[in-house]
Amino acid sequence: MLNLILLQAEAGAAQQQGNQWTFWIMMILIFVVFYFFMIRPQTKKQKELQKQREAMKKGDKVVTAGGIYGEIKEVQDNAFIITIAKDVTIKVSKESVYADVADAQEATKEEKK
Repeated sequence: MLNLILLQAEAGAAQQQGNQWTFWIMMILIFVVFYFFMIRPQTKKQKELQKQREAMKKGDKVVTAGGIYGEIKEVQDNAFIITIAKDVTIKVSKESVYADVADAQEATKEEKK
């Protein structure tokens, strides 16, 4: 009887150790899936957006994160001076400016011609 209890305890300990390995393998797989489907695409998108902002120059049409459309009047280290109406300019952080999609589409059409 005592031998049977000891054998069951040993089998239970071995099974529990196997469950621990399964747990860690599953956690690693979940992290890999998150990395390739969420983290990596987001970092690629951020790098592309940063390159796009660095390439912006005077005269480019842009949209701010607040939805204000304008044209770049001056480029500074960390900001743009944007003209949004006649004689109305605002200073906006570079991180909150995006290229105007309509302007980009027109440029693409002109390149195809």
